[in-house]
Amino acid sequence: MYLPHHFQMESLEAQHALMAHCPFATLVTVSSAGIEANPLPFLLAPHQGKHGVLKGHIARANGLWKAQPGAAMALFHGPQAYITPNWYPAKREHGRVVPTWHYLSVQAHGTLRFIEDTDWLRSHVAELTDRFESDQTAPWSIDDAPAAYIDGMCRAIVGIEFHIERLAGKHKAAQHKDDATRQAVHEGLMTAGWDEGRAGWLSGQTGPGRNA
Repeated sequence: MYLPHHFQMESLEAQHALMAHCPFATLVTVSSAGIEANPLPFLLAPHQGKHGVLKGHIARANGLWKAQPGAAMALFHGPQAYITPNWYPAKREHGRVVPTWHYLSVQAHGTLRFIEDTDWLRSHVAELTDRFESDQTAPWSIDDAPAAYIDGMCRAIVGIEFHIERLAGKHKAAQHKDDATRQAVHEGLMTAGWDEGRAGWLSGQTGPGRNA
């Protein structure tokens, strides 16, 4: 992707933070069947390998695992927002401003391993469920369902391990602009309904893996 120096997200900590915060990715693969794009949630194991390992699953009926693709890419998209020039102090000063779009994105490049092992699949589904049920008042667990039913559901999926070989991160915000502009964008985003954390990311005042 096009990646100007001032928008590069170079820190592995920041890249991993965005991937963990926004785990629903698009898995892009190329095989003899052509180019495929499959949306799915991934869990990141940050300490496995040099850049980490992503773990997910697809339906067994999905032909991706039989196509055995070579190289793969997982696209993680963070917060994104339209930025109106009405927020810029420069609009009132000289008017030489235009709209833009602010966003955060990480591309993970690597190779895939497909897994049919029952124990791996059950462990993965349990971990995935625990991760996304954690903010529920009464979190659901796979142990709440009959074991035979969970076993049957696991037989209907195939696991994925995505071994990351390279990461490219982009944080396109106002971090290259002056403090007054960043603050104005932050205030505009807050007024538009964004929460403090995401407004900080999108204004460039903060970013994944770091505080204000």
